[in-house]
Amino acid sequence: MKAQHFVVVLLLVSNITLFSVFLDVFVAAASADYTCFERDDLLPFDSKRLKEDLRENFLGQHIASNVIQRAVSSFMTDRNPNKPLVLSFHGTTGTGKNHAAKIIARNVYEKGENSKHVHLFISEHHFPHTEKLHFYSAQLKKQIHESVSRFPRSMFIFDEMDKMQPQLIDAIKPFLDYNACVDGVSFHKAIFLFLSNAGGNIITGVTLDFWRKGINRENIWMDSKELEIKITENIFNEKNSGFSYSSIIDEHLVDHYIPFLPLEMKHVRQCVLVEMAHMRITQNFDLADQVAKAMPYFPKEERVFAVKGCMSIRQKLSLYIN
Repeated sequence: MKAQHFVVVLLLVSNITLFSVFLDVFVAAASADYTCFERDDLLPFDSKRLKEDLRENFLGQHIASNVIQRAVSSFMTDRNPNKPLVLSFHGTTGTGKNHAAKIIARNVYEKGENSKHVHLFISEHHFPHTEKLHFYSAQLKKQIHESVSRFPRSMFIFDEMDKMQPQLIDAIKPFLDYNACVDGVSFHKAIFLFLSNAGGNIITGVTLDFWRKGINRENIWMDSKELEIKITENIFNEKNSGFSYSSIIDEHLVDHYIPFLPLEMKHVRQCVLVEMAHMRITQNFDLADQVAKAMPYFPKEERVFAVKGCMSIRQKLSLYIN
């Protein structure tokens, strides 16, 4: 009888142990699923949300806003794109290239630019030493490949693209191609953004020509005076730019070369008002006018276009507040 009781107790203990093991496995699996879910912060894409975000927060760039909205919306709603989305932003300092990249990121990912899937490379910061180009190229290839293999909808932002060495640009090239599949990984759903000052003088020149002829800046579009073609030609012929020595341009791997026009005083004024909101300062239109007028403009006599765009607005505003 005692032996029977012993066997029953042993079976009960065994069952409890088995259940405990099963529970541990289940919890571990659930935790893994939760981790994956947490890591996948992709937003359900909404083209109307992107359009509204660009309209409200992307000041004075009607061409860039229009092209970005259409290009990103088309790409994000395509279930089977035949290549990654590759956009190249061009314009002088302070015209909003970085800001546009942030707007795209926050319409693709829940955490926006802070998402683990958004990878920013700044040429002179991340690749400062020419003697290490071979090492940089290998690391860059590895990071892009690993990122997309883990998460196909990864985003890569390359700032100061005009200062990037040709060898590094060519390291990116295989991932941009049509039907790109590198070592068994498809890159069709990845997004590549190139930010550059290259072509800025061409864009400024076209804008000035329109102004001198009395034509509103808002009447400039991508096909105005073959603007996009002029940008690509300028980039291709610029001997100090890594772009000119890379095969990315002549193999047509960039989907759109997007011009960022120089900003006018009215746009700078809007930037001041936005900065006031960010700094939680009561909006003051007279103060906004003061700050906007204190910024440098060109041509020198007419003071039409902002030399630095909306850069240094916070610093200038702080002087007036203090």
